[in-house]
Amino acid sequence: MSLNRNTAAIAEMMAYAGSLHEELVAIRRDLHRHPELLYDTDRTAALVARLLQEWGIDVRTGVGPHFGKGVVGVLRGGLDGGRTILLRADMDALPIAELNEIDYKSITHGIMHACGHDAHTAMLLGAAKTLAAYRESFAGEIRFVFQPAEEGALPSPLDGRLLSGGRDMIEAGILQGVDRCYALHVWPELDAGTIGVHPQYAMAASSHFQVTFRGTNGHHSSPHLAADAIQMTAAYIAGVNGMMANSIDPLEQAVLAFGTLRAGTVINAIAEQSVLTGTFRAFSKQTVAAITAGLERHAQAASLSYGGSYDIVLREGIAVVNDSKAIEEVIRAATSVLGRENVLTQLEPSLAGEDFGWYLDQVPGAFVLLGCLNEEFGQQEGLHRPRFNLDEAILVHGTRLLVQLAAGS
Repeated sequence: MSLNRNTAAIAEMMAYAGSLHEELVAIRRDLHRHPELLYDTDRTAALVARLLQEWGIDVRTGVGPHFGKGVVGVLRGGLDGGRTILLRADMDALPIAELNEIDYKSITHGIMHACGHDAHTAMLLGAAKTLAAYRESFAGEIRFVFQPAEEGALPSPLDGRLLSGGRDMIEAGILQGVDRCYALHVWPELDAGTIGVHPQYAMAASSHFQVTFRGTNGHHSSPHLAADAIQMTAAYIAGVNGMMANSIDPLEQAVLAFGTLRAGTVINAIAEQSVLTGTFRAFSKQTVAAITAGLERHAQAASLSYGGSYDIVLREGIAVVNDSKAIEEVIRAATSVLGRENVLTQLEPSLAGEDFGWYLDQVPGAFVLLGCLNEEFGQQEGLHRPRFNLDEAILVHGTRLLVQLAAGS
């Protein structure tokens, strides 16, 4: 295809994507009304699969050897050659009770799309419909990946490992033969009508841990006959805090915090068991490995010191690291969609986590932020908050960017 012909085809795709605004809003609002958690995304997945099939896209459902809740659509362009581009959206919501008073408010008690995954899914569906309508105008293969459980992980029914949806789907082979992978995330720290991309690190490796200490219960009058799980936990907390202060390179960005502690049953009995949870966040794999090893080491030391035992369960995260060539492609595509003045490239990395990092660890690509802040309409709440909402005009922006990345680069 000549450059002029390709440019004309892309322009037609952009116009077509713009015509989908009302449909994208309707899809997003339907998903917003019916949020689903983690791997319990059957309704969302069924809607996604049905629409992809209606548009003539090859569809695989039940993707993931552990949980089997992912959806993958495959579309092959009509021109020779081309690359394989993977575009990913997440489908799950959060256990947060919505406080927005809107006609598409969540009808599921205690659950809402407080992170914008309803918008991510709608935009990727918009891109899929656009590219399917113009499949004869581009080369290569597009994989549309709709992933459950980005917001957390569950123990695998096969081997007990804590797995997020991205890792489950990757183990199903979705990255085989992929040349580039991209994902969008709505971002209320950026104005609607802007797009941001980090020059390298976008987000930290966010890891979760749970440590269970087991001792021997006993009466407070005879502590020497017991093994105190609370004392083990106290020693562990002190040891881990000391490790973070003294054993981790101070030039490395890293943070660890404890979240919950459950121990004991009555005021005058020594606790037989305690369960401590927390998270840590860092960027380099070496720092993640050092903290992981330290959590195990200090748990062993604390339990031995007080004559008990321990178990530790950890979901290790990975940083979201953008590829330099993929960043160049994002900048070109975003410039085409919104203008260079609306493309932000000097962003500071976030200590938030995202399991798209597992994709980027194997395939070059980029994690792209789509501004959704619009104070004029009162849409300025942060992510993971009960009044989070977004300017729905961005649904077309995101759709166009995904189309441009898939067919125009």
